[in-house]
Amino acid sequence: MLGVIMMFAIVFDVSEKLGDFISNKAPLSEIIFDYYVNFIILYGNMFTSMIVFISVIWFTSKMAKDTEIIPIWFSGKPVTRYLRPFFISATILMLFSLFVNHFVVPRANKDRLQFEEKYYRDVMIVEDYHAEYPGNESVYFSNYTNTDGRVNDFTFQKWNKDNTPELFIKARYAINTRGSKEWKLNDLYEKRFFDDHIAIRHLKSLDTTFKFSISEMAQRENTAEAMTFNELRGFIDREKKKGSSFVPLYEIELHQRTSYPFAAYILTLIGVSVASQKRRGGVGVNIAIGLGIVFVYIFAMKMLTVATLNLGFPPLLSVWIPNIFFATTAIVLFRLSQK
Repeated sequence: MLGVIMMFAIVFDVSEKLGDFISNKAPLSEIIFDYYVNFIILYGNMFTSMIVFISVIWFTSKMAKDTEIIPIWFSGKPVTRYLRPFFISATILMLFSLFVNHFVVPRANKDRLQFEEKYYRDVMIVEDYHAEYPGNESVYFSNYTNTDGRVNDFTFQKWNKDNTPELFIKARYAINTRGSKEWKLNDLYEKRFFDDHIAIRHLKSLDTTFKFSISEMAQRENTAEAMTFNELRGFIDREKKKGSSFVPLYEIELHQRTSYPFAAYILTLIGVSVASQKRRGGVGVNIAIGLGIVFVYIFAMKMLTVATLNLGFPPLLSVWIPNIFFATTAIVLFRLSQK
């Protein structure tokens, strides 16, 4: 099932991006190994819960069709004995998915996103950037594009511990050396504050070092997808200090990596509940009902994500509320299925 779904996903993705791959002259080896191998890791893991769900429904429906479930329930054994194999399997898959989500997928995403940045992504533009950095430092610039690498109207300020000004720099444009925190400021105005005087100078250019790089400032929204668990937690702490508006998005990414694998338990119980009853129409009806529940679950996840970003809803709650709601639904469905 997973193989068929991934084949369809790759076909649709190739049809969408083939023109960009050709126009940007992406090598076939990089398309296959840097992009589509990591594409399969990402979406294969993403669809795991749904595949588990469909597999449970298929297997349990076959048991119900052959009248194997009713004798099990009326054998005198506790119901938990019937559920034990399902949940042992769900636990194995959940732990595997949890590990993959936090450590394997981010590394795969790093290669995939680097490939997209090189051969597929549009030009990245950052406008009216402002952030606070540790050490009483703040940075502002009017705009930046990744094509020319120029940061226009660059302004840097630093204060002493008593909030008195220490340094003010304004440059017409600045360029950051790729992969480092070294900067070259051009056509700049510098003001240094001392106890008894202020030193002002105008310079044509100045090579200097800051505590930040342009890669920390100019980031796409999906940059968190390429970070492992520890990297993402540290990144969120730094972004909070800077006052970044993307913090809720990054927190959702962190919490979803844990909540999605736990959905295997919920979907397993729902699958058993839906498929344990004989229905006119056979396995197809059970699968249709199950897929309807999955789509409602996915819709609830997306709706609460939007609420988090636009209405200030707590990210932790927005991620776990669908699991809590559908866990309650799963228990109710299982109680009804026993009747």
